[in-house]
Amino acid sequence: MMSSLLPYVLWIKALHVISVIAWMAGQFYLPRLFVYHCQVNKETDENERFKIMEYKLLRYIINPAMMAAFLFGILLALTPGIIDWHAKWWVVKLVALLILTGYHGFCSRWRRQFAANNNHHSEKFYRWMNEIPTILMIIIVIMVIVQPF
Repeated sequence: MMSSLLPYVLWIKALHVISVIAWMAGQFYLPRLFVYHCQVNKETDENERFKIMEYKLLRYIINPAMMAAFLFGILLALTPGIIDWHAKWWVVKLVALLILTGYHGFCSRWRRQFAANNNHHSEKFYRWMNEIPTILMIIIVIMVIVQPF
């Protein structure tokens, strides 16, 4: 049955890459918004504007892009011949993906804290957190393209 995906594999790959790019763009931008959000007074319109921007970015871009990336990634994994299941690169990629998904969950939690005017972290914290998706993206791309293991 999964061999029926073979004629569509290039479309599935394209949609997967598009979804991943959108997800990563959001994962890079949201913590940067948090950095700037830390700098505003909670009693201002600017604070409310950041809350709206963060909500819309997560709700309408990051979450759907992540779900699409998972959907198309699973379809690729189920397509015969796409992955050599005896290789080890896909395990490293999967672990990095799980960490990235956990990071996504933390970003969601931090957004809810900002929405409630209950942020517990400094702008320096968010600057450091902003580096995590970059490191994970590098690992994932190397595993998928180079397949070193």
